[in-house]
Amino acid sequence: MNIPPVSISSVYRASEPQGVPKPASASLQSAAKTFEEMLNSLNESQLKADDLVQKLALGENVDLHTVMIGLEENDVNFRVALAIRDKLVEAYHEIMRMQI
Repeated sequence: MNIPPVSISSVYRASEPQGVPKPASASLQSAAKTFEEMLNSLNESQLKADDLVQKLALGENVDLHTVMIGLEENDVNFRVALAIRDKLVEAYHEIMRMQI
């Protein structure tokens, strides 16, 4: 009687449920979508602030307070994006330092 050898990879594949997405990939896609939305929001904020400054420079009827609030809002959004990026880079470095 001939018995085929069993490898670790075949046991692992057999234990995975078929047709069910992996939770890690779903959460990764969710995080990527959230990050993309945040970057789109940051871009819109930047464009809005640039438009307000341009209107002020051209002498259009724009309130100076509105322009300054738009610029500060964009600055806060940019700082939050940088903080998130720094945390992601820090987490990446921490994972790379882990021993396997």
